[in-house]
Amino acid sequence: MTKLNVTGLKEKSKNLGPGPDGTYAHIGARGGTEMMMDGLRRYADPTLLDKFNIICSRVTGKLESDKNHILWLHDTWDDPESQHLNDEVSRKRFKKLVFVSNYQQMTYNLGLGIPHSEGVVLPNAVDPIPVHAKPKDGKINLIYHTTPHRGLELLIPVVEHLLNAGFPIHLDVYSSFSIYGWAQRDEPYQELFQRIRDNPNMTYHGYQPNDIIRDALKKAHIYAYPNIWPETSAISVIEAMSAGCTVICPNFAALPETTANFAAMYPFMEEHNPHANRFAGVLAEVINGYWDEGNQNKLRFQKIYTDNFYSWELRSRQWNSFLSSLVEK
Repeated sequence: MTKLNVTGLKEKSKNLGPGPDGTYAHIGARGGTEMMMDGLRRYADPTLLDKFNIICSRVTGKLESDKNHILWLHDTWDDPESQHLNDEVSRKRFKKLVFVSNYQQMTYNLGLGIPHSEGVVLPNAVDPIPVHAKPKDGKINLIYHTTPHRGLELLIPVVEHLLNAGFPIHLDVYSSFSIYGWAQRDEPYQELFQRIRDNPNMTYHGYQPNDIIRDALKKAHIYAYPNIWPETSAISVIEAMSAGCTVICPNFAALPETTANFAAMYPFMEEHNPHANRFAGVLAEVINGYWDEGNQNKLRFQKIYTDNFYSWELRSRQWNSFLSSLVEK
């Protein structure tokens, strides 16, 4: 099997390759990496940013800038684009490596032998979602708002099962590889998308801009995320937490770190059927107890934590401090 990079598509032509900053913004992509680079440019000190050449994950060709290079890693350690870091000579081209989670840095250390001293962890960030009231119309709204290969194939049969059992739920799915500018990668999921369209208690929205997703999260009660792709951070989870949604996910990859014990978390299972069954049980329990006082108190605390720890206000200060320290050296 061809090893895919984290975006789920192996580049086959120069036209689909990354831009000089390692992102795919030049072909219209608006994935997590593009969002983070855009946020950094909006919030960090432009004078400091101008002193460095910051590249996200994918290094294209020779580094010709006379500025110090920083490699901001968003992908998994075993991604094909990360393998050059196994070579100390290649790593020495960069003043520092930036990781988005402690989990990610640890995997690069174990998998590629990268010393911790060569990197720093600066987690992802979001603009906090404004405080709002969740709908109280007797129905619990579920949402899935990431690309389909991360667990949608497990989610749909579970929701169908709960609907057949009489659970008062509705699922909104915002999912398409169009977010990366590669709609053709949706082809294997068309049958799954059609099952969503055919169910009156599910709505398939395809790809939508982030401001639409943020509005949708205000109406959602639960982020139903039976994740099967090793996240290095999970921006969709951070946004759901800021929106006051209960996150249901396995204890897989960076999710325990990202959710900081706020998620309704269950043990990850490699086989899909046992995984789906375990997820279904947790989802049913959370639906039944969503409006309980204890859960509502936890969600309020979750939002306070998320809006502080994952805010661009905090993260930009940390980036400014980090970049300033490199200038001083």
